[in-house]
Amino acid sequence: MQQLQEFWALVLDVWNQGFLGIEIGRLLIALGIFLLFLIFRRLFTTIVLARFKRFVAKTEGRFDDELIAALEQPVRFIPVVMGAFFAIEYLSPQGTFELIAENFLRSLVVLTIFWGFFNAVGPLSFLFKRLERVFTRPMIEWLVKATKIGIVFIGIATVLEIWGIQVGPIIAGLGLFGVAVALGAQDLFKNLIAGILVLAEKRFHPGDWIRVDGVVEGTVETIGFRSTRVRRFDKAPVFVPNAKLSDNAVTNFSAMTHRRIYWKIGVEYRTTVDQLRQIRDRIESYVIGNDAFAQPPEVSTFVRIDSFNDSSIDIMLYCFTKTTNWGEWLEIKERLAYHIKEVVEGAGSGFAFPSQSLYVESLPDDRPEPFVPPQDDGKATAAVAARAADQAS
Repeated sequence: MQQLQEFWALVLDVWNQGFLGIEIGRLLIALGIFLLFLIFRRLFTTIVLARFKRFVAKTEGRFDDELIAALEQPVRFIPVVMGAFFAIEYLSPQGTFELIAENFLRSLVVLTIFWGFFNAVGPLSFLFKRLERVFTRPMIEWLVKATKIGIVFIGIATVLEIWGIQVGPIIAGLGLFGVAVALGAQDLFKNLIAGILVLAEKRFHPGDWIRVDGVVEGTVETIGFRSTRVRRFDKAPVFVPNAKLSDNAVTNFSAMTHRRIYWKIGVEYRTTVDQLRQIRDRIESYVIGNDAFAQPPEVSTFVRIDSFNDSSIDIMLYCFTKTTNWGEWLEIKERLAYHIKEVVEGAGSGFAFPSQSLYVESLPDDRPEPFVPPQDDGKATAAVAARAADQAS
């Protein structure tokens, strides 16, 4: 019986001592308080937030819907912070544990606040879009990314300050460390600055067709901090360092106002002057009278007899289409080619092809006499056959 009493006393002592001097009963009650707030979090999400979402869905703009969706997770985390607060208040830790618990609660509050700010940057980015008149869209995207990085940095610094860690000396140490890193990462910073220059000069935008001689040709997909992703026409992505796009000449085909057609049409030398005039005039009238082509003085348009080539008389066709779309431009060129062929054949001429003519005025006097084979009247053949028969016998 005495041993049983000693065991019961041991159980009561463990129950009263608990964890960190807090009895187990109080710990269980604190855990129950925290679980109640978790249940409240579930109900709050199901009832309150769901109704609020339905309410904002009835509005015309999309901003409030995106903002509620972005803030949903931080708002759902608030009951967790409240549960931790009331549970710790019930436990009433003392001494060092009280300071740790207070710093922990402060850190949770900071996390919730900056989490909400971070998620709200996306829906609030429409404010930056008003700056697109001054800055390019990729630069606006950079500003949004920089804002998010700034929020994360400030949030981390705030948490460190709560726990008594001075941020100033860390920043100073990082500054010295940054100088050492910068010396070994010059290419990284060079590409970063080059990317800023590319965006500031508005050389190209995502979706543009560009060509950098000796580097890449394709469609720009993203302009990053260090490199730009360009997708070639064979659908292979190419990651080009921004320094190459900043230092080299970049041709932006998407910025074209018109697309050019520049042909040399070679006709045969037997073509008469009247036929040449007819061909030239009909080609010119087709280009001038077609709405698919840009007209002077907006662009230069020429249809001229250009040169006498080795095997052809060349007609130069120089004009521009209104469309810059590659597929539409090919279709217009095709119709123009059909028309030119009809015009040349209708004028009674033809297209020239490379050829050479050899003229012999006289032969040399000491040329050899031509060889004339003898006439075979049948007798010579019979004699040869008879001699062959005698030799065989």
